[in-house]
Amino acid sequence: MPPSATRPRHPWREILRILVSARMWITLALGFSSGLPLLLTGSVLQAWMQQERLDLGTIGLFALVGLPYTLKFLWAPILDRYTWPVLGRRRGWLLAAQGGLILALTTLAFSRPAQAPMGLALAALAVSFFSASQDIVVDAYRREALADDELGLGASLYVNGYRVGMLLASGGGLILADFIPFRGVYLLMAGFMLMGVLTTLAAPEPKPSAGRPQTLLEAVWHPFVDYFRRRDALAILAFILLYKIGDTMASHLSTVFYLDLGFSKTEIGTVVKLFGFWAVLGGGFLGGLWILRLGIQRALLWFGVLQGVSTAGFAVLALLGDNLPGLAAVVAFENLTGGMGTAAFVAFMAALTNRRFTATQYALLSSFMGVPRVILAAPTGYLAEASGWPGFFLICALLALPGLVLLRWLQGRGLTDGESIP
Repeated sequence: MPPSATRPRHPWREILRILVSARMWITLALGFSSGLPLLLTGSVLQAWMQQERLDLGTIGLFALVGLPYTLKFLWAPILDRYTWPVLGRRRGWLLAAQGGLILALTTLAFSRPAQAPMGLALAALAVSFFSASQDIVVDAYRREALADDELGLGASLYVNGYRVGMLLASGGGLILADFIPFRGVYLLMAGFMLMGVLTTLAAPEPKPSAGRPQTLLEAVWHPFVDYFRRRDALAILAFILLYKIGDTMASHLSTVFYLDLGFSKTEIGTVVKLFGFWAVLGGGFLGGLWILRLGIQRALLWFGVLQGVSTAGFAVLALLGDNLPGLAAVVAFENLTGGMGTAAFVAFMAALTNRRFTATQYALLSSFMGVPRVILAAPTGYLAEASGWPGFFLICALLALPGLVLLRWLQGRGLTDGESIP
């Protein structure tokens, strides 16, 4: 392992100073702003459509309004190439996306699901588009505004802010819908987006990097050329695919597993969703602090080992059966280590990007990261049927090994990106 991956990082006093800095508070607030809109076109919108008596087929088709999150790399080069005349390249696009989001959410609030489902769909699609655009710019801003060795803590605060935003929109939105009309819920959420606008106005614009694309063709083509010019580019992509594959496969069937063991829906909701949510936040926060201490590469390795061990814990729970303390312990450990691993993984992908076209490269890498969640998790039901729950979770735990072995191999070769990975 190269010296940069082994030497100690910041002392704890320096870590505390970084933690309370303005740039970290900005990162947290922008994470909240990014997470807020996500489920407003998902579970909250489904509840509204069900209340308006839309048929299940139509409700199911509304999954397509989430396509902008998958295809955001298609217009990310535009956000790298062009700069607004006010506020700068990142803040200008960020304010435009947030303004579009507020307008789209307001339009969605005044839609009529039963009378005009097509209008509802177009408004929801606009929300997804502007939300995905905001994600592109926030990811780029975080990479460019933070020092390389601050990316881990920044990633953890961003992810935690994102989760709080999701919880407010989904949990808070559904609770409010029992007391006020859905129109009021969406207008209130549009109002919460003003927090993102104020953060954008208060945040400093990152210093522009030399060598930025001067034409749209350069903005589209150069990020690919730059990435594949580096040594071991394909091996790094393979690592991105493999690092969280076991964790992803295990979590895909977790609710079915809990019900199969005999836990009630109330127990699952209380322990897994509420208690587990705070464990994830704690894991992300602790992970960010330790990344500052260890560096991204060492954190990836140790957190990856912990993720594998926590996945094996589900095999133990399968043998224990309907045991509430066992469920709480396994869920707490899995969510804690999962939060730590996610913080390191997001920081690693940010460090891979070249500051000249951060938006495009990060959008591509994050889309690639989603492949295991969509494709490789699909056959997990058949695997669980064939091997039983204990065997299934042991297989998922062992699937952590290829990614960790590949990481060690890359570290031995002096893992680098276009600039540096701490």
